Amino acid sequence: MIALACDHGGFALMREVIPYLEAGGYEYKDFGTHSDESCDYPAIAERAARAIAGGECDLGIFICGTGVGMSIAANKIPGIRAALCGDCYTAEMARKHNDANVLSLGARVIGAGLALTIIGKFLNTGAESGRHARRVGMLADLDAKRDLV
Repeated sequence: MIALACDHGGFALMREVIPYLEAGGYEYKDFGTHSDESCDYPAIAERAARAIAGGECDLGIFICGTGVGMSIAANKIPGIRAALCGDCYTAEMARKHNDANVLSLGARVIGAGLALTIIGKFLNTGAESGRHARRVGMLADLDAKRDLV
């Protein structure tokens, strides 16, 4: 299950993403927003990220104007590894090397065609084991230390 989240800046692009996912047979849960009216991206990102961290969803696609706000908000939730990607190589490496579970995109930065290609790469790439799994484990350790600060 893929968690979808966008703010008003990402609304139009998300309307392109949903038919792409449906055509590919992907299941998704849409956490909004559902219009181009101004809204607060941290609240939307939090709901969707918690669904991933809690196991309700496996991966996420989060979209805002630049992708930065959504990625920052998502990464505040323990267990989330959100990667802001503007190209296919970064999306592939984010999955392979970092086991990223959220793809963040900037709707005002990339076009729909590139966004869909990046999404395809992200969804069809798995995490590598070995040294990368060890490093992802280290990221999980950092999550566990958050309360110690």
